[in-house]
Amino acid sequence: MNIERLSQRRQRGFTLVEIAIVLVIVGLLIGGVLKGREMITNAKIKRIENDFAGVSAALYAYQDRYGVLPGDDPAASTRFPGTWRSSDNGNGNGNINGGWSSRNNNAESRKIWKHLRGAGLISGPVDNTAASYQQPTNAFGGLTGIDLDLYNMGGHNIVFGEIPGDIAVILESRGDDSVPNSGSIQASASATSYDVDARYDLAFRQ
Repeated sequence: MNIERLSQRRQRGFTLVEIAIVLVIVGLLIGGVLKGREMITNAKIKRIENDFAGVSAALYAYQDRYGVLPGDDPAASTRFPGTWRSSDNGNGNGNINGGWSSRNNNAESRKIWKHLRGAGLISGPVDNTAASYQQPTNAFGGLTGIDLDLYNMGGHNIVFGEIPGDIAVILESRGDDSVPNSGSIQASASATSYDVDARYDLAFRQ
């Protein structure tokens, strides 16, 4: 008889209450993970917006102090302490040339970062190593840079590379017209809508 009862106890499954408790716990765990991801994504979006404001402020501060744009400054090598070459100077024509994603340290769009570091407006070394010209990395892993007349925007633009399409849509909706080829935030010269599965080099009008 005792063996029979023991066998019946072993065959007993979970009760509905136990299953319900497990499902609630699983639901809470999934909800917590999703909420955590949402918070991380929102923090990254905010960082992009803050980086745009920060780089803009640094550009304006440099121009206000020295009367020229960083990167284009023809006297940067004599203004600041550190190690400089004469080729670190810009040509003083009022434009930051070279393309935002240039890897050429002689391009003004790369010199800009050394000029800003020399002025103490952003952190980093001021010497002849690659780190002096290094572009900042944005919250989504791409580079941040400066371009001239990119897409359908005139003037200088701050560009954030490799932005996921769904994030570009959010940034557009928060600050512009949600169209990638018009307005003050653009990601294309021709596309009229975003592909949420694509990545974009997102430009903000300076």
